[in-house]
Amino acid sequence: MIVTRTPFRVTLGGGGTDLPSYYSRYGGFIVSAAINRYVYVMLNRRFEDSIRVSYSQTEIVNGPDAVEHPIVREALKFTELGNNLEIVSIADLPANTGLGSSCAFTVGLLNALHTMKREHVPPEELAEEACHIEIDRLGEPIGKQDQYIAAFGGITCLEIDREGGVTVSPLQLPEDIVQELENNSMLFYTGIQRSASDVLKHQDKATEENDERVIQALHMIRDIGWEIKGALTRGDLNRFGWLMDQHWQAKKDLSGSVTSSDLDRWYEVAKSRGALGGKVMGAGGGGYFMFYCPNGKKSRLREAMVAEGLKEMRLGTDFEGSKVLVNF
Repeated sequence: MIVTRTPFRVTLGGGGTDLPSYYSRYGGFIVSAAINRYVYVMLNRRFEDSIRVSYSQTEIVNGPDAVEHPIVREALKFTELGNNLEIVSIADLPANTGLGSSCAFTVGLLNALHTMKREHVPPEELAEEACHIEIDRLGEPIGKQDQYIAAFGGITCLEIDREGGVTVSPLQLPEDIVQELENNSMLFYTGIQRSASDVLKHQDKATEENDERVIQALHMIRDIGWEIKGALTRGDLNRFGWLMDQHWQAKKDLSGSVTSSDLDRWYEVAKSRGALGGKVMGAGGGGYFMFYCPNGKKSRLREAMVAEGLKEMRLGTDFEGSKVLVNF
């Protein structure tokens, strides 16, 4: 029995510049944080000569090619593991909510499969294999951020060159700054689940077609990412909150699907109750709203969001990345 645990993430700055359509021409930069909410993958040898996969549904099939779950199918083929397997996944949070769940699952699954083969694979290799499966094999219009932060954990900067090479730089922040960032960053679930692919396809196409508005927005988002790195390094968290507001305004130029009348209203309510800034996690359109709100004003913001029907999730940082919890 093998059990892996892989963290979800929140993007602090630069989100969207990790798509190949952008970084292949301009280079990308992202600041991201792994959080203490996880997807767990359990892998076991099965007595029957078949594969059983259990997620929101259950499959029992003969051979990897017959598996309907696309990530499981391609991961099994990639690692060349065949029948006599049982794969079960459970997660702390729902899918399609902007916290990198599918990529965390891919990284965690690959970690489990390599462990079964007695192969030690470092985080960078795990991340690149996950990118290969989701981007190259499955053609998903996604970037490289989620796979890397799931593999590495921590509060981490990712610089992507035009060839797709990723330089990983953990931010070595003092403990008191990490605690202040965690305490004053508030996550609220909107109750809206959506496919990131639908939103990202528009951004990807617009970038490839040299849509000036989208490209300028991504330039601004990348520059804000660098500024956010500086603000966090200096411990200037109020500046970080203000930059999140700038990020959200730029992000809304990427696609008409990023926001909605409800999201805009909730954002204005949050700003009026003390939030310095915030943004929807992931591609946009729903999922989780993250706000930065200085201590002393959080109770007003919390009460307002709950009154709007949003559900709070307390935020903590994961510094371990994808790891094997059980192996026997």
